Amino acid sequence: MKEKIISKASDMFLKLGFKSITMDDIAGEMCISKKTIYKYFCNKEMLIEESTATIHKEVHQIIDNIVIKNYNAIEENFEIRKMFKEMFKASDTSPIYQLKKHYPEIYDKVMSREINECNATFERNIRKGIEEGLYRSDLNIEYYVRFYYHLLFSNKENISSEKESQKIEIEILEYHTRAMATPVGIIELEKQLLNYTI
Repeated sequence: MKEKIISKASDMFLKLGFKSITMDDIAGEMCISKKTIYKYFCNKEMLIEESTATIHKEVHQIIDNIVIKNYNAIEENFEIRKMFKEMFKASDTSPIYQLKKHYPEIYDKVMSREINECNATFERNIRKGIEEGLYRSDLNIEYYVRFYYHLLFSNKENISSEKESQKIEIEILEYHTRAMATPVGIIELEKQLLNYTI
């Protein structure tokens, strides 16, 4: 039952927002009593914490599944972007923005968990792109990882509209890729941009 509550709550939080969803809403949606939810979670904050941890795991599992498909480095980044677009398409307000605004302590925990995983993913992608001749071999990988992370997350936490955030994220991805790309990489980037719909 605990897993079912987390799953339903995660879904509702992503679609309708962390702030607007109440324990009553979740209980009503699941046709259970609020008391049942409180049996597992003493308050809404605990449920949000567990839900964000679950969402984090799911996101990184999907990213791992994309990586296994062995796309080239540039295509891989576009596939990951498509996954985020699909995952958050029902949200009006950016989930990260909401967390930062309404639950700053949970937001801090989420971000400290996120930084290591994201940076490892970004670094692996850059090394792969260099091996494939799509990214320049003279890159300072550590700096580029840091640049990309800061651009992405400052956008996510400061723009409330999920749609607007996603538009900017594709611009950030283009900016990031152009900064690293070899002439061959630029050709691949242009191809990906042509196939990507916002």
